[in-house]
Amino acid sequence: MTRVKICGITNLEDALDAIEAGADALGFVFYEKSPRFVTPEIVKEIIEKIPPFVERVGLFVNCEADEVNTIMNDCNLSLAQIHFDAIDEFYEALEVKYIKVIRAKSKEDILNSSNYRLVDAFVESYGGEGKRINPSWFEGVDCSKIILAGGLDSGNVAKMSEFGFYGVDVSSSVEETKGKKDRIKVSNFIKEVNHGNISKSSQ
Repeated sequence: MTRVKICGITNLEDALDAIEAGADALGFVFYEKSPRFVTPEIVKEIIEKIPPFVERVGLFVNCEADEVNTIMNDCNLSLAQIHFDAIDEFYEALEVKYIKVIRAKSKEDILNSSNYRLVDAFVESYGGEGKRINPSWFEGVDCSKIILAGGLDSGNVAKMSEFGFYGVDVSSSVEETKGKKDRIKVSNFIKEVNHGNISKSSQ
């Protein structure tokens, strides 16, 4: 069963719409240069009003471990998404559960880890641009611990399910404008993921 994360949530309405549509996780961007940036104060208010059993992910870029620890705890987030190349000491200083992001430039980048990881297409702006990874890179690869991001939409996500990804992560293709989700696009995307799950299970 492929899990779905809706990333770039900036307001309560979008959060509740995503959950109602069947999202397993919500992503909040704490990178100030992103058009989807949201403050910890707003995230805390959103999380206090969403139902239980939803993964709450904080996305961090070019920051210190202390900042990650503080924001994660203050906002009651459940997973830190580390979206930059950090040194070992950074991870050792984290006091929270985290997942690394691989900004893939080649198939070899995808194979560098056997742990759960989020794989996104490399862009200078750290994601959110809708750039898609070449699907052929995943041929013959065990994708059961990979969360795929980058260029996914309701037209291609069901087809990608044949690779058996643990999850998929979407942001720009389900937006009305940058930072504001489109409820129908979110719903259609999740329906297509579920359709792909059904098709895969019937093979």
